Amino acid sequence: MDSIYYSMGWDGLFSIFITLGFIAVSWVVLQEIKWEQFFRHPKSPKARLAQLFLAIVAGRLLAGFVLDYWNWASALKNLFNSS
Repeated sequence: MDSIYYSMGWDGLFSIFITLGFIAVSWVVLQEIKWEQFFRHPKSPKARLAQLFLAIVAGRLLAGFVLDYWNWASALKNLFNSS
């Protein structure tokens, strides 16, 4: 029973790191966009907050896709290991 909780803990920690990593990558990628087209003052706090929210949304979507794919791929081994 303890191994189940241990596995769930590592899975949760893995999910947190993957999500934060994709948010960070999204933030870096969003810095390359020419924000002058969307905001009058692209370095203003409002513009930075909008960039942060976009990075969080994009990072979470990408992380969700990767984590779902990871879970589906790991579940496939049960298809071939059934006796």
